[in-house]
Amino acid sequence: MTTHADREREYYDQLYSGFAQQHFARPAVIAFRRDLVWRIVSRTKMAATARVLSLGCGIGDTELLLAPHAGEIVGVDLSPKAVKYAAKQAARAGVTNVRFITGEWQSALEQREKFDAVLCIFFLHHLPDEELSAMPAQLLNVVRPGGVVYALEPSRGRLSEKIGKLLFPALMRRYQTEDERALDGRSVAATFRQSGFDATAEWFDFGSLPMAGLCPRSAGLYRAARLVDEALIRVPLLNRWSNAFELIAHAPS
Repeated sequence: MTTHADREREYYDQLYSGFAQQHFARPAVIAFRRDLVWRIVSRTKMAATARVLSLGCGIGDTELLLAPHAGEIVGVDLSPKAVKYAAKQAARAGVTNVRFITGEWQSALEQREKFDAVLCIFFLHHLPDEELSAMPAQLLNVVRPGGVVYALEPSRGRLSEKIGKLLFPALMRRYQTEDERALDGRSVAATFRQSGFDATAEWFDFGSLPMAGLCPRSAGLYRAARLVDEALIRVPLLNRWSNAFELIAHAPS
């Protein structure tokens, strides 16, 4: 019987057989990743000596950009192809404070290593409901007191998905797995609070991420969309149609 993990691994092994490596190297996608690293460092107040665990690290593009801002980063991903490529890129770039591990996310927690920050970049929405509900309590075993969990996830009410499925159905299917679904940011934050985290969810964007996906060669279009997003996410009622949300959850001190 094919499991959820099997389906995810198969999908991402195919994605990381060439398409993702080419797509993620485009100017707009790199610009987004650089912005994301800046937000991670500033929103989590990450120290230069921080130990970071990144769940669902993929080919490690965010982790390698984050490396100069952290003491050590451990990336975990289901896909052996993604991890192999990430490790190769780290070696090529001479980055020595990042290591990548193949396995399910729970395998990283079983080691009982302690981290100052845990990153979940477009990861939580791949978890079945029961795994997502149990995850915050499990993370408390590896997040140091006062440490932080940072996640960026697709928002359940996002207008971009409705437009995308109408205008670009084939592209939407390529970007999405069979089991993933968008999440309600407030509900996810509440789940973390139930386990003792001080958690909030904040709107992230409307069109900048979709623009990076549709026009990956144009960093200028992405930047323009990002500027518009910074205004739109502050508009009450309208922001409930946002494309994605950030979760920032601080562990008890």
